[in-house]
Amino acid sequence: MRHHGRSQGGTQKSLVISGKPCDKCFFCLRFWENISKLRVWINFKGVYKQMSKVLITSALPYINGVPHLGHMVGCLLPSDVYARYMRMMGNEVLYICGNDEHGTASEVGALKENMPVQEYCDKYHARHAKTYADFNLSFDYFGRSSSEQNKEMTYHIFEQLDKNGFIAEKTMKQVFSVDDNMFLADRYITGTCPHCGYEKARGDQCENCTKVLEPTDLINPRSTVSGSTNLEVRETKHLFLNLPKIEEKLVEWLKTKEAFWPDVAYSIAKKWVKEGLQPRCITRDLKWGFPVNKAGFENKVFYVWFDAPIGYIGITKQWADEKPTERDWKEWWLDAKDVRYVEFMGKDNVPYHSITFPATLLGTGENWTKVDYLKGFSYLTFEGGKFSKSEHRGVFAEDAVAEFPADYWRYWLMANAPEASDASFTFESFVGTINKDLNGVLGNFAQRVMKMTASKLGSFVPEGGELLAEDEEMIATVQARVNDYFKYMDALEFRKAVAELRAIWVEGNNYITKTEPWQVIKEDEKRAATILRLCLNLVRIYAILSAPLLPQTAEKMLAKFGLKPENMPTLKNFNVAEQITALKSGTPFEAGEALFERITPEKTAELQEKYGGK
Repeated sequence: MRHHGRSQGGTQKSLVISGKPCDKCFFCLRFWENISKLRVWINFKGVYKQMSKVLITSALPYINGVPHLGHMVGCLLPSDVYARYMRMMGNEVLYICGNDEHGTASEVGALKENMPVQEYCDKYHARHAKTYADFNLSFDYFGRSSSEQNKEMTYHIFEQLDKNGFIAEKTMKQVFSVDDNMFLADRYITGTCPHCGYEKARGDQCENCTKVLEPTDLINPRSTVSGSTNLEVRETKHLFLNLPKIEEKLVEWLKTKEAFWPDVAYSIAKKWVKEGLQPRCITRDLKWGFPVNKAGFENKVFYVWFDAPIGYIGITKQWADEKPTERDWKEWWLDAKDVRYVEFMGKDNVPYHSITFPATLLGTGENWTKVDYLKGFSYLTFEGGKFSKSEHRGVFAEDAVAEFPADYWRYWLMANAPEASDASFTFESFVGTINKDLNGVLGNFAQRVMKMTASKLGSFVPEGGELLAEDEEMIATVQARVNDYFKYMDALEFRKAVAELRAIWVEGNNYITKTEPWQVIKEDEKRAATILRLCLNLVRIYAILSAPLLPQTAEKMLAKFGLKPENMPTLKNFNVAEQITALKSGTPFEAGEALFERITPEKTAELQEKYGGK
């Protein structure tokens, strides 16, 4: 076996089977063990293949405020596209998300709106849930980190950690805001980073240089609750997750991920380990949260970053408890078999999911399902700057779906997903992409084919004749591109997948331009009927392939033939040569309205003015 490795630039190399494992590198020594341990197998180009059960979680959005486009593309939308794709591949999928409701964010938000914290959380949970439904996110369950089930899970996991000696008590110095009369959570203290000089570093981490911080490390700190600089450092006793004691287990576990995780995730985890793991505080001096179940600490609550990731498990149990005769949460999380676990999140959340949460599960000594693939995303900026509700800058999700159908936004966001580096949303790019790709390529093809067939032959799929070489060539080309589309989706390379999907749409336009059925019909109606029959079947094929990305559009396309999404075949072993004749001759269709509307320059200018795009 040629051994596995990474190039100096971090590019993953191929693995080639040529015999027994070599004894030269860690990867080859661990390879067969990994296959069994992770319950996944890969083709030997580094691309995962899926097991029959796929567990998918998206980072839990904070309850305060409403999500903007950056939040959508940073974890929520990609996880939905992948969940839909996995289902269409014939896998059993559990797709879990929910609101992260504990911590200072909720207390401060409720204070600003003069509401009880529970009422505040109820209000924004409903608002989040509606927004995600409007974006067609297909969660199997959208729950809440404040649920009784999550409380039960948090208590159990804490007790196991404490029993195993991984919880430490420590008196620490914490920032107290005199004017706010409260201890400030790390993320509610900002100041200048002592490492890179970034002036808006948070008390837990600098998002500029990603270094882990303590609030007392900041230069010129201030409260983000009130802006007050009247801060005092006071001593308070807290509980800590003793990461150094778990480090050996964690490092061994992380080594099994090097070949599989994308660089944006693995490099962040490796950096944390290299800088040296420190005990992490898991309690806070707050009122809103789960009270600590340990004598002497009853007046504390668990830190949001301790109970929030456990929320994936708690929310799953919440879901299972609603269907006790159908579901068992343990089949996915505890002593689970044949489950592949994929997490989606922004890069700022990667340290907690690659270090703290896995260490928490490892420390219990129990066989919890741990992440197999961690998909981290960089940031989406708005016109080169940050999204800001207070400054009326940027498009927020609930406003987005009021302007255009969700599929417009879903397409642009996934086509420009910030996978390897930050991306910037601009209205010029958004409008140009929608007009060119959705309206000009996909929409134009479907409408053109249906109207031409209806006017020349009638509103039904014509019979036609035998296929010619140019037809077979088109089918082979589409099949090759479909294979590449699936390859990129399997590898969670979404920008490449969307580009390939668009290329599949283009092939239909190329084919009809090349064959010219409007000319052919003048002399050979049967041949023109054959061409249009293939094109109509392509419309159906495009609906099927586009469904993970454009669910509303796919439904509209299928409805034109009297079909429904449940009529769609599985994508597994998708054969274009078979699907190209799935619509039988005589099948009626209705062209109806165009799938998309072209966005005018006037509308573009209006949007720029409305959302601060100028």
